[in-house]
Amino acid sequence: MSIHSTFRQLRVYEAVARHLNFTRAAEELHLTQPTVSMQIKELTSAVGMPLFEQVGKKTFLTQAGLELQTSVREVFDAWERFEMTVDNLRGLSRGRLRVAIVSTAKYFVPRLLGEFSRKYPEVEVALEEANRDRIIERLKANLDDIYIMGAPPTSMALSIEPFMENPLVVIAPAGHALAGKRRISLKRVATERFIQREQGSGTRLAAERFFEERDVVLNIKMDLGSNEAIVHGVAGGLGLAVMSNHALGSRAVEAGVVVLDVQGFPLKRSWYIVTPEGKKLSVVAKAFHDFLLDTRS
Repeated sequence: MSIHSTFRQLRVYEAVARHLNFTRAAEELHLTQPTVSMQIKELTSAVGMPLFEQVGKKTFLTQAGLELQTSVREVFDAWERFEMTVDNLRGLSRGRLRVAIVSTAKYFVPRLLGEFSRKYPEVEVALEEANRDRIIERLKANLDDIYIMGAPPTSMALSIEPFMENPLVVIAPAGHALAGKRRISLKRVATERFIQREQGSGTRLAAERFFEERDVVLNIKMDLGSNEAIVHGVAGGLGLAVMSNHALGSRAVEAGVVVLDVQGFPLKRSWYIVTPEGKKLSVVAKAFHDFLLDTRS
């Protein structure tokens, strides 16, 4: 049987097969859902067998779909090896760098990428920013060269290197009763309402671990999906919050919040360079990797 399909169709199929969700695949690929559906329809027609099956509201891969998923991954791995070879031949005069970051890292990574691009102006940079769960999905699929996270997953074989401090602080509305007080106890803080990031957030995981280890139970009133929402929520009096000092930056006064002097805070954490264990970096990716490590000095 001769199957004629385009590289684009295979790329679309890989995303849909990984997510088992047409909408999420379309979002990742920056395509419309009808475009994704059309690409899958054409590929299914070329194969001559169904690739997906619907059971209730859930989507599953058929046997043919599973076989194609394996084959597509092999094709992409071979293509990535070819691209790496070409990059090595070009050296750093050209090439492409793919970086994926968790949402809080957007407050400093673009600046670092800007510095790197000024040093290597011919390098094409692609930056993917998403919540931690989505970045882990990309990491599992090996879609990018380098990943930057504050809480790498522990269930995968990874190369993990710290390169920058990521302190967490407790913030409150300006004018709060605790503002200006020193060495506030965790017991006192626990009497206040708290808002926090969504489930799976690295900041949330670190804060939960810190308080649990000290047998402190927080009065959580709300989950919010972004650092901007957290800051606005705190300023509006919804509660206190733990957040990365990188996300707060120098805008505390302007935003109407203050950093509290709480025992155990700032909570010391790090930003990490994360790659699959054993992954061979291209010349460009290795240069950016070393560039990030140089920021420690």
